Amino acid sequence: MTPARGDHDARRSEVSEGVWRVLSTRGFEGLTLRAVAAELGASTGLLTHYFPNKKALLSHALEELDRRSATRPRRAAPADGSPPPPPGLARLRAALLDVLPLDGAAVAGNRIWVGSWDVALADPDLALAHAGRYGRSREALTAHVVEAQRLGELPADADPADLAAGAQAFALGLVVQALFAPGEFPAERQVALLDGHLATLAR
Repeated sequence: MTPARGDHDARRSEVSEGVWRVLSTRGFEGLTLRAVAAELGASTGLLTHYFPNKKALLSHALEELDRRSATRPRRAAPADGSPPPPPGLARLRAALLDVLPLDGAAVAGNRIWVGSWDVALADPDLALAHAGRYGRSREALTAHVVEAQRLGELPADADPADLAAGAQAFALGLVVQALFAPGEFPAERQVALLDGHLATLAR
């Protein structure tokens, strides 16, 4: 009997969560069908029923992580009913804060993303998917920059796409430093460094 579509999707999502747990604790070197199966208490045969190989497993897991990241509560759009930050520089700041590993969940997610870079650089399909994700993020940041320029919070003569790209690069660089040296880059220092960067943009 063929499983219902909802059961199939739920099982794939469950497998993805197993992949994320393996990645966040063992990295990509430790990602194998056997390791994920052990994490789920299942057989490797069950995994290959849903994913024919490791690449398919990884690709789906990253797509699912991307989807969940996009739909999780954001500082720029709180889910608890509290008002979002005002448009412009405050909303740009909120979007960049959402990138940083400021809590346990964000640390785990960033460990997976950063760990995936090496694999993606060696795989054209994964590289293209990553480029698309970062491109969409820059577009969203650019919109916040444009609004900040309109409000006089950022220099009007600067290229908004360049400001957004620079801000994204700063945040991603801070992510890497915080992951490798969490004791040196606790959450409060990450926030302070980001605020300092944004202050230089506003001059």
